[in-house]
Amino acid sequence: MSTDEASRSLAGHGTSTFYQDALSQSKEFREFYAQQKTIVKAEDMLWENSPQGRIKHMVNQSMNTKEYCLDVYQQFVAPGSRSGKHRHLSEEILYVLEGKGYDLHWDVNFDCQDAYVWQWQQEPQKLAWEEGDFVYIPPYTTHQHFNASAEDPVRFISVTSRIIKAMGFDWLDQLENAPEYRERE
Repeated sequence: MSTDEASRSLAGHGTSTFYQDALSQSKEFREFYAQQKTIVKAEDMLWENSPQGRIKHMVNQSMNTKEYCLDVYQQFVAPGSRSGKHRHLSEEILYVLEGKGYDLHWDVNFDCQDAYVWQWQQEPQKLAWEEGDFVYIPPYTTHQHFNASAEDPVRFISVTSRIIKAMGFDWLDQLENAPEYRERE
């Protein structure tokens, strides 16, 4: 190591307690974590009429559970209806519990210049699905779910990672609301 580098590494007089603080915070967190829910009963899962549609939260960061990485909800789509159209930087997976329908996906191309440059496909890709299917939605893909039946409901489980939010990419854009959604007055 050069003398200049050694001098630079020893420069400065400020001090911190960052590491000691981290030890204290970790101890406090483990005590808090021990009190959080391991099981979420069906009656404790919260309903929401959201711009995305009618959903029942199974696991959410606001639900005081021991799950810190995933958000999970059931979504219900009425016969002949559709969800909202949205996109988020986290990838998403769906597992179709009942019904038959399709997704429209507008995949994204991006370039990282001085700022991100996002361009979505003009024409969506149509992906048909039915009960028992698994659907993958890539990161920041604009997407919307449609119930293909005029008589039967659709119900699926949606799972997204909240880790991407903790990394500073809490990007969620609602582009179109579900038809049944009514804002609170």
